[in-house]
Amino acid sequence: MHPDPDPNPGPHPEPDGGSAARRRQFARAAREERPDLALLCLLIAAEADPALDGAGIDAAQIELDRLAGLLPYAPSGGPRPWARNVAELLGTRFGFRGSPADYRRLESSLLHEVLRRRRGLPILLSVVWMEVARRAGAPVYGVALPGHFVVGFGDPYGRYVLADPFDGGRLLTDEDAAVLVAGATGAPLTAQMLTPAGPLEIALRVLNNIRAWAAARPERSDVQLWAVELSLLLPSRPARLRHEHAELLVQRGDFLKGAAELEEYARIVEPVEPATARAVRRQAAAARAMLN
Repeated sequence: MHPDPDPNPGPHPEPDGGSAARRRQFARAAREERPDLALLCLLIAAEADPALDGAGIDAAQIELDRLAGLLPYAPSGGPRPWARNVAELLGTRFGFRGSPADYRRLESSLLHEVLRRRRGLPILLSVVWMEVARRAGAPVYGVALPGHFVVGFGDPYGRYVLADPFDGGRLLTDEDAAVLVAGATGAPLTAQMLTPAGPLEIALRVLNNIRAWAAARPERSDVQLWAVELSLLLPSRPARLRHEHAELLVQRGDFLKGAAELEEYARIVEPVEPATARAVRRQAAAARAMLN
């Protein structure tokens, strides 16, 4: 994996006017000094659901504000009361949680749909927990455990408590977190896994989930394409996404643009992986040959 130094995501089919405006807004939001996580997730959702316009995005933000207003103010006793109050509100009273079936639905990765259905993937439910708790003044942050995103309350380097929004906000010990990690990866829990995840890291992980959903459904290569293209608008992302983008363009019949993107990717990786660069250039030549 190599950082891609080029902020331009490279050639891609020009989206319609509304989508182009949303992508410009997404790119600007990602470069704010303090990116708005809810806005980033809602702009991702708008790419999947063009009916989600500015008014719909505002309505989702207002719903997060409304839920935050239902939380008791500044409970005493440290992070555990905060975690319990949020779990009682969102998990028990409003029924936000997940199930295995949610992994099969694209809507489970779209914040406005998660707010409507009160169902979603662990990371989107965690976004709801974080955004509601943050608005109420809670010391809250995301924890990107491998295979299962959770939420932390308190000081991540001191006194904290973890909660699992996918399980209705169940409070977790470090041993519980270790079980989640072992179940997902077979690896042990490390201290690094418990460090806070920033908004851009979370947005990229949401997009990775969407890409994975679409990659398992070849008929939805359109979804995989826009998820890759939004990922490429983030300030920092793996260079390999350009390779995936190019392969998708070729797969969808855009041979010239796909070949140009392959050659650009080869240029990026050549200093450190010359053999990979040669193989990618052969891919580019093969893509151009499809025009003959």
